[in-house]
Amino acid sequence: MEYEPVQIQYVMAVIYFGAAVLATIALYTRQALPVVYILLGIIIGPGGFKLLANPEIVELFAHFGIIFLLFLLGLDLYPQKLVNLFRSVSIVTFTSSVIFFGVAFLVCLAFGFSTHEALIAGIAAMFSSTIIGLKLLPTTVLHHRHIGELVIGVLLLQDLLAILALVVLKGMEISISFQMVHLFPIIMLPLLVCVAFLLERYVIRQLIIQFEKIREYVFVVTIGWCLGMSQLAVMCGLSYEIGAFTAGVTLAASPISRYIAETLRPIRDFFMILFFVAVGAYINLGTALDVIVPAIVLAAAMLVVKPATFRFLFERNSEKTDTSWEVGFRLGQLSEFSILLAFLAVKLTDIGSDATNLIVIATVLTFIGSSYIVVFRYPTPVAVSDHLRRD
Repeated sequence: MEYEPVQIQYVMAVIYFGAAVLATIALYTRQALPVVYILLGIIIGPGGFKLLANPEIVELFAHFGIIFLLFLLGLDLYPQKLVNLFRSVSIVTFTSSVIFFGVAFLVCLAFGFSTHEALIAGIAAMFSSTIIGLKLLPTTVLHHRHIGELVIGVLLLQDLLAILALVVLKGMEISISFQMVHLFPIIMLPLLVCVAFLLERYVIRQLIIQFEKIREYVFVVTIGWCLGMSQLAVMCGLSYEIGAFTAGVTLAASPISRYIAETLRPIRDFFMILFFVAVGAYINLGTALDVIVPAIVLAAAMLVVKPATFRFLFERNSEKTDTSWEVGFRLGQLSEFSILLAFLAVKLTDIGSDATNLIVIATVLTFIGSSYIVVFRYPTPVAVSDHLRRD
């Protein structure tokens, strides 16, 4: 789909002017900024004043925010540290995913949804939001690094489970041979990692060392490396996010990795606002009323069950109680992948619009609830109080 330049300029003007106004009000009234951006999307979207009639154009740009977020995330993790991290959180991640699936599955069945629809909702509930989890996570506070590592480890393993979930979803009503074709991305992942490390070691690193004094060149090479690896990952049947994260991890040992991270942070924030607005724009208040009760129940169940489950599992994994609770609350929402899964399920399976709206609305409600809990209780870059604001 093509977009006129004038349309793009209009959309950007509406979003950022509206974001500036609402963000100002939010700070004076001590509200969480991610929630405000979602509210803006609801107001200007197709279900509101229709100033943003086509959310797809916003989602297109918002995707860059997720890519840069995962790239910056990778810059903070050395490869050996990443392997050790996966070992420490693997049991927690897999066990919690099963529990979340079961809770969402039973809630949907209790409200009369079909087994097939409850299955899709259960899969959608397995994951936590990479965007919310990382956006509200301080990255430069030393005593918070361990909590950040736990959150990151869980989210990355959940991303791998998300790939498997897509394979299962695409294979529900198609042949076994087609399912085998979609196992290709899992096979290609180790190859992508090996290629990335070789290219970084013998090409990217040498170029940066030779021209590191020319900051503009370093910036251009970094952006090219991030987006190039993202595209290569897609060609391998993986996702842009996995490619971006791999690109970041390979640069983590670079002496200028901190400079790269600081340079790209404003770009990330620019696109992240678009992500939250796009989420809100997909909510139609007219059709939302049909499933509002089960959506509230599902969202409330996730907001309670997820933190409690993570707290219990991490305590069993020898983590401190306070640390376990904080990680649980930071991961206590559904995921942007849940929304993607809902829309994909409509195309590939026979779930109804009510089930799709249930997943989308429940996801947004958990975004809002989880953001408020974290912003008012724990250190974040967007905290409403000075003593909790940490970048």
